[in-house]
Amino acid sequence: MAALRTAKQVLRRELKLRVAALTDEEKLRQSHVLSHKLFKHPKYVSCKRIAVFLSMKDEVCTKEIIKDVFKRGKSCFIPRYEMNSNHMDMLKLNSLNEMETLPLTSWNIRQPAGNDSSREDALATGGLDLILMPGLGFDRSGRRLGRGKGFYDNYLERCITQSRGKPYTIAVAFKEQLCQEIPVDDHDMLIDEVLYEDDDHIDQE
Repeated sequence: MAALRTAKQVLRRELKLRVAALTDEEKLRQSHVLSHKLFKHPKYVSCKRIAVFLSMKDEVCTKEIIKDVFKRGKSCFIPRYEMNSNHMDMLKLNSLNEMETLPLTSWNIRQPAGNDSSREDALATGGLDLILMPGLGFDRSGRRLGRGKGFYDNYLERCITQSRGKPYTIAVAFKEQLCQEIPVDDHDMLIDEVLYEDDDHIDQE
């Protein structure tokens, strides 16, 4: 386990450097290309309930995606992370404008306030059809390197036990985030697909 932890830490550092080397223009360009690739994806077109992460500066920008979700009349759910654990809920975002008014966490991520109990919880009201997955790195077999907290792995396990089963999962990634092989353990959940700029998409075999 110690060797695996070390391997993940080394790879995280390398990937952060790779993404940091991208200019803002390049990140925006790739984000735009990936958004439009997603808009044509059959799983996106058919989904009614989708979870989208609110992107940080070192992630593919999801603002264009969230705009499209509302334009198409889909239900949009966003993460609320509990900072002192690996627990995360997906709560309904009611409008595009509301996104700008959400409080900022210490990680500089906007999310619903901890005491906000007015929002629909995805798992309590029918689950999700599709989850867009953030991460630092991905490989072609659906392995994902997160930031080490386990929020999404834990959430997907809860989906399997609490709702209609595991939603389809798609990662949107800068091509610089692709790796030959991501080191994983039994708790790391595989994702179904990675969208990136070079190809139409990678299917998990």
